[in-house]
Amino acid sequence: MDSDGTQDARGTRADSVPRPAVPPGVPPRPTRAPHTEAPPRPPRSSVAEWLNAPRAKAEPGIWRQHYQPPKTTRKQRLSPATVAGMVIPLVAGLIIWALWDAGAVPYQFAPLRLVTPSDWWWEPSLTPKNAAHPYQPGDGWGAQALAAYNGVAFAVVACAMGRLGSWGRGCRFFFERWPQPKRAAFAAVGALVVWGWVFPSAVPGAFWDPDPVLSTIFNFAVAVSDGYEILASVPFVYSVYTVVTLLILWPFARVGGWVPLARTWLAARRRTAEDDAVRPDTPRAHWPELREAGAREAADALSAEVLAGRMNDVDCARIEHAWTAARREGRLAAFTETVLRQGGAAWTHPSGARDLPGRTALHDLLVDQVRIGQWVAGERTPLAYAGAGVALGPDALSTSLLAVGPPGSGKTRRLVAPVVENLALQALTGGCAVVAVCAAGTPLAPDAAFDVVVRIGDPASVHDLDPYADCDDPDEAAGFLAEGLVGDLDTVDGQRAVTALAQLLGPYRAVHGAFPSLPVLRELLEGGPSALSSLREALAEERHAAMRRELDARLRQSGTTTDVGPALADRLALLDRPAFAEFFGGGTVRPFSLRAVAHHPLRVRIDLPERGHEEASRLITRLILAQFDAVVGVGGRPHFACLVLDDATGTVTAESVRRIQRLRARNAGVLLSLRTIGDVPEALHGPLFGAVGCRMAFSGVTTWDGGRFAQAWGTQWVETREVAQHTVFAQQPMTRAIHALRKLVTGKAVTTDAVTVRQVERERWSASELAHAVPPGHAVLSLTNRKGEYAPPLLVDLRG
Repeated sequence: MDSDGTQDARGTRADSVPRPAVPPGVPPRPTRAPHTEAPPRPPRSSVAEWLNAPRAKAEPGIWRQHYQPPKTTRKQRLSPATVAGMVIPLVAGLIIWALWDAGAVPYQFAPLRLVTPSDWWWEPSLTPKNAAHPYQPGDGWGAQALAAYNGVAFAVVACAMGRLGSWGRGCRFFFERWPQPKRAAFAAVGALVVWGWVFPSAVPGAFWDPDPVLSTIFNFAVAVSDGYEILASVPFVYSVYTVVTLLILWPFARVGGWVPLARTWLAARRRTAEDDAVRPDTPRAHWPELREAGAREAADALSAEVLAGRMNDVDCARIEHAWTAARREGRLAAFTETVLRQGGAAWTHPSGARDLPGRTALHDLLVDQVRIGQWVAGERTPLAYAGAGVALGPDALSTSLLAVGPPGSGKTRRLVAPVVENLALQALTGGCAVVAVCAAGTPLAPDAAFDVVVRIGDPASVHDLDPYADCDDPDEAAGFLAEGLVGDLDTVDGQRAVTALAQLLGPYRAVHGAFPSLPVLRELLEGGPSALSSLREALAEERHAAMRRELDARLRQSGTTTDVGPALADRLALLDRPAFAEFFGGGTVRPFSLRAVAHHPLRVRIDLPERGHEEASRLITRLILAQFDAVVGVGGRPHFACLVLDDATGTVTAESVRRIQRLRARNAGVLLSLRTIGDVPEALHGPLFGAVGCRMAFSGVTTWDGGRFAQAWGTQWVETREVAQHTVFAQQPMTRAIHALRKLVTGKAVTTDAVTVRQVERERWSASELAHAVPPGHAVLSLTNRKGEYAPPLLVDLRG
């Protein structure tokens, strides 16, 4: 079957997919074939327009749909100091050459006399023989040597002044302002002008003298070869022409970007030659990737579905994921056959849902993003972020996110709810599994948006929560329970608690084939003689010798001063209450195992008990986080898994911080929402901020909370400009009189400004700024994605 049996699985084990939760007494929804299922509601804009929308590459955290990267980092211009630095060497070079041409430079011909024979010159001057003037050519070799020497001197002066004046920087500044291909065209024009000055004979109507480039080379060649025969050599002459032309073209080719432009054009021509029917600018609504791979029939069928309005954004993203998997696994024929048979309903989620009811946020499922606001433009904001949308997705959530803000700051409405909605939509595409934990009544999403809704303490709940997460290993189950029960207690050693629980869970499972219910486990932890003795008697067989030793060790610890059993039993009593009598495996409600999210793209919401059970809610949250870390460690999971904790108070422990650090390597992440950092033990503040890659401080945080964020975000080097005014004291009588007259007219003394520019290290955001400078409805957000790319802490308008 196309669903590989996942749509037909029933039950509550980890390898089965629970059906969407419905209230008791409501008959199940009749199943319909995908072809006859009513199409989902269309999105706000047509699906074709949404598919064809441009999505440029962007920095982390930027909403990519319709995003236009800035053409330049900043509007640049040459400073007056730079212009002066280019002009002054030019003037100096002209003066030096004028002195050289007049022969006024001391010892300017001494190097030439050292490297040439003395019989080339009239003694004691440097006049070439058979020449009336040193700069007039004669039939002696000294004239050619002198011309070559002057040409080399001109080149040395020009290169030195160009290097000193940064003329290359000025040329690059001029050319790099233009986009391609204008940049390449202007560089070509510049190269042609320079080439024309060197080769005026090749330019029709040229009236200027050539630059002393070729004459210098030819005179040097004649002087070295001691004859004119070399000028009659066609290979030599044309080789010189070629080398000079290449030397002229090389700098202009660099600043004009000729090589990258040529590579771009050649790549475009190769793509066109490979498949003339698929143009590079083919709209995405026509599925060009499928056409390029040869699946033209499937592309035509999907294009017809999109243009007819029978597909929404969830369908498109789901089929994109299926196509990626089919191409990776080489199942092109099976992919085409399924698309032709089922159309836009192919690979539908096991729940049968193809959309969520009542969306509230803006989503782009092609790039797995949800928009939560807008980056505020300002001095701190890089140009790429200024005014762009703020987006979150699995790429950032895989590094985990910590959000801190007081009640009413918008954590649930403007962060948690949009993220949960986006993850639920991605679950429908097969790319994500989400577990949202919140208090009963929290407006995250309607029940129809989830496959499983666990209402702990509500008798009408369809599902129960398995405290052992369908685990077969007693040590692993003991680790769950120990973290949930006493993970927040400094007085109880965590490893002792794990050992004590394992010493009971293993023997009990060996006898009964299952782990004990919570009331039975509480009785065993309390050390009741009847419970322990009956369990000891059931282990009398030899095959239970190892488990009998485990139980004997527990019996020896029971009642001692170091026994952690009573502390575990006291904490377990919080869940062994009449309100929870039908839960945690103690009733007839179907238990749900969190391990299912490791195998299926499920949408799960767990509602914590109502008021009056705050400590039990925190215990359950710690237990869920511990279970989540263990179940996502299953290898071979193709989809992303995310745990969203709307209130993580009492959840952060030393062990949970280590668990959060491991999630990034397991294609999983967690979103932690806190009212204040004070809800976390002080010793864990630093480890918690270091364990998460994304941090978000909402408006209204205290300076104490802001200080923790300021430490985590660190410092940066900034340029400061200090202007000080100093009174000018004149020394001359006339100047003093003018200053006195000016002070009489303006009422101010004559002053001068002293400007000091320094590089100083400052906090990116100070604790005071976070507490008092973040407006309502705003937050400061920093992001890190799974590749390690980083977005600095910037101000976000969550209402944009």
